[in-house]
Amino acid sequence: MRDNDYYSVPTRVLHWVTAILVLIAFIYGPGGSEQRVYSAARDFDRQLHETLGMTVLLLTVIRLLWRIFDTRPAPPPAAAWMRVTASAVQAALYVLLFAVPLTAITGAWLEGHDLTLLAGIVIPPPIASAHDLGATIAEIHGWLGDTILWLAGAHAAAALLHHFVLKDATLRSMLVRTAPRPSAMPGAPE
Repeated sequence: MRDNDYYSVPTRVLHWVTAILVLIAFIYGPGGSEQRVYSAARDFDRQLHETLGMTVLLLTVIRLLWRIFDTRPAPPPAAAWMRVTASAVQAALYVLLFAVPLTAITGAWLEGHDLTLLAGIVIPPPIASAHDLGATIAEIHGWLGDTILWLAGAHAAAALLHHFVLKDATLRSMLVRTAPRPSAMPGAPE
């Protein structure tokens, strides 16, 4: 593959770091009732979950700003429905990368809880408490968290379909670039 067939290094790093952090945040999400989420036994999990969520939010802002300046490889030839679906899934993932942490933050603050990040960083609610509304938004956060995982799974399955069935460069363009084998270099003996 040529250089212009790959996403840029910052794009690839931001993509994979975001994906890994979303997965870890999902795993460490304390889930359940408000009493369970804010129990002393779940304190580390909640702090890790909230820290990862804030990090994902920040990385998503950086990713969108980077997209303004970055160039992307040309997509492989595909049916119109595949291009539309890919664009819709990508847009939905970006919306969820904002909506999931923002609903968590809003829900916690409306319920009257501080955001407590690792390293002892505490961000108190800057808004008045509206507990019932906060609980509803926290519940929506849980649904959106499940949705982003399912959608990311579909995104990954589509990348594997492109790689193994359609045999195009879609997945490779987002992977770490490796040096070509000597026999693949121009002018190298075979």
